[in-house]
Amino acid sequence: MKLAVFDCDGTLIDGQAAICEAMEATFAQFALPAPTRTAIRRAVGLSLPQAMRQLLPESDEAQQEAMAQAYKAAFRQARSEGRVSQPLFEGIGEVLHALKDAGWTLAVATGMSDRGLAFCLADNGIAALFDSLQTADRHPSKPHPAMLEQALFETGAQASEAVMIGDTAYDMAMGRNAFVRAIGVDWGYHHPRELLEAGAEWVAETPEGLRAYLLR
Repeated sequence: MKLAVFDCDGTLIDGQAAICEAMEATFAQFALPAPTRTAIRRAVGLSLPQAMRQLLPESDEAQQEAMAQAYKAAFRQARSEGRVSQPLFEGIGEVLHALKDAGWTLAVATGMSDRGLAFCLADNGIAALFDSLQTADRHPSKPHPAMLEQALFETGAQASEAVMIGDTAYDMAMGRNAFVRAIGVDWGYHHPRELLEAGAEWVAETPEGLRAYLLR
């Protein structure tokens, strides 16, 4: 068996603008100055309370949880108003179908919620490709290995048969913590140097390059 576990935002889909706008709305709701968009992008991949802790280090756990819930509400409102765009990165759909056709099992491990991930995958017409979906609703934040461990359990794969594919150092460290190979992608939120330092065996510059590397 070969199992490919993908991060979602920054790896499969480009939701940068929607994330930044929802985070800015959340900070405004709490009468706080918004972080820079660079800071917001660097927190992508963490579960929401951990992201709030990183963006607002002086906050306590209760405030982090309250802001996480406010972010979810802001994002849902933006989606209901048609202001959320989360398209697949160009070429990613072809990568997923090529792996599936080659007999790979596919999974997702993301800091998104169950609801957010389900909507995103369905909206892009790729939900049926995945056999295991792991989110921050049911697991500790990356880089804890729980999401990967559950994906391995649900698919019956061994760690030696799997690869974690993501765009952040958190993804690479999660792979390392689960004893799973990690491959970075250069079209997301963290610099390739950070991915390599966090444990990536290689960083793909394009989806086409990723497909060629996995199917070589």
